[in-house]
Amino acid sequence: MPRARSLSGLTLSVAVLLAGVQVVPTVCIVAQPVTRASSAPPSRAATVAFIDSVALAALRDQPLPGLSVAVVKGRDTLVAKGYGFADLENDVAATPRTVYRIGSITKQFTASAILQLAEQGKLSLDDELTKFFPDYPVRGNTVTVRHLLNHTSGIRSYTGLGPKWERVMRLDMAPDSMIALFKDEPFDFATGAQYKYNNSAYFLLGAIIEKVGGQPYGEYVRDKLFKPLDLADTYYCEQRPLIKRRAQGYAPAPAGGFVNADPLSMTQPYAAGSLCSTVLDLVAWTRALHEGKVVSAASLTQMTTPGKLTDGKPLTYGFGLSVGKLGEHRSIAHGGGINGFITYAAHYPEDTLTIVVLTNSGAGDPGRIERKIARRMFGVPEPAPKNLPLPAAESARFAGTYAQGNTRLRALEQGGALVVELPGGQRTKLLYQGAGRFVAADNADMQVSFVPSTARAERMVLTQDGRMVFQGTRAP
Repeated sequence: MPRARSLSGLTLSVAVLLAGVQVVPTVCIVAQPVTRASSAPPSRAATVAFIDSVALAALRDQPLPGLSVAVVKGRDTLVAKGYGFADLENDVAATPRTVYRIGSITKQFTASAILQLAEQGKLSLDDELTKFFPDYPVRGNTVTVRHLLNHTSGIRSYTGLGPKWERVMRLDMAPDSMIALFKDEPFDFATGAQYKYNNSAYFLLGAIIEKVGGQPYGEYVRDKLFKPLDLADTYYCEQRPLIKRRAQGYAPAPAGGFVNADPLSMTQPYAAGSLCSTVLDLVAWTRALHEGKVVSAASLTQMTTPGKLTDGKPLTYGFGLSVGKLGEHRSIAHGGGINGFITYAAHYPEDTLTIVVLTNSGAGDPGRIERKIARRMFGVPEPAPKNLPLPAAESARFAGTYAQGNTRLRALEQGGALVVELPGGQRTKLLYQGAGRFVAADNADMQVSFVPSTARAERMVLTQDGRMVFQGTRAP
């Protein structure tokens, strides 16, 4: 669930800034490094010491008040710790049972609830949206539950509506009032033709769960998911109820230090990002999901298998989960960004490894923390990008504004280098790799390609962790 104003977070974590996590790969990007096996695996003590060092370095180098980390291999919990502070004003230390807002990690819970209802015969993934909302203006499109699950509906995401949404984001609103906020917006593209991360789609899925399941969304996931799995520290994260060990959310202050994050009514993220949890509960949830205790094996395969567009091009997203690789290790992951919190949870099924990193800052990069830990566990080295000279003539071919729907990124020359300006004005320096390809100077897992590479570029493609997050065409 993206934060307001910057859509969500990214150096942060580009996938969160542009809003979570991905689009359709159509061009060649900088290759991931080939896995190299370590001559000898590090000892358990060395691994734990390394994880501690990564977390402590993040507290030092990132704008983070606190974070919690869990690293579990099979049934062996290597680390489950908190670092820094869950509550700065009261000097409350973070622990493995600190409860964080998890933002868009919520989406896998919503997708699981939909698949449970499908298994019970109460709905079909091929049911049209108009079956549940007969007056929804689909504008000639056939929008199904499946399109909502994999972000290919084309419906405009309400978190990208700018002031129209920002004016009401603090208000408690009923689901039908929230749907009214975005339903008359034009579609971003014909249904099924493109991928664009979409909080409106998951909001609609929550409303479908209420209609079909007969309970408010928060009660449904509590009764059908949290309680049966004994997830005692996972909640629909409303503000008024007392939640033990709840972390406070923060944003960096311009002059240094932190301020409290902007308020956000939790009726707004709803089924797209309203839950809160702990690293321990998210490990337990991941284990239960992959052991068949939540949905059937067939349903789990659908959740973790990338879909396709109508033209056959593959996605990197299933249902509520992204699919990628670190070296040769398949990952199933999702991040989340919501006011005051950025989160990341990754599972490597063939390696039985789960890593969860939760932070209480809207400007941290838990995905980078997770990758550092995973690389250590697998012996996969950090990428070593080139830094080729970028002639002014080449820079001019790539510079410009690129749009995907209502999201715009700008590439511009600055100090003899190309930089990309993300939503909210954040700029990231790029290192030239040749042939129209770049990587971020501070994060080699963020990659940018321009097409064509030998003439005036007409398209920009941005990936994070091997997952497409933006594919825009040059704006006039």
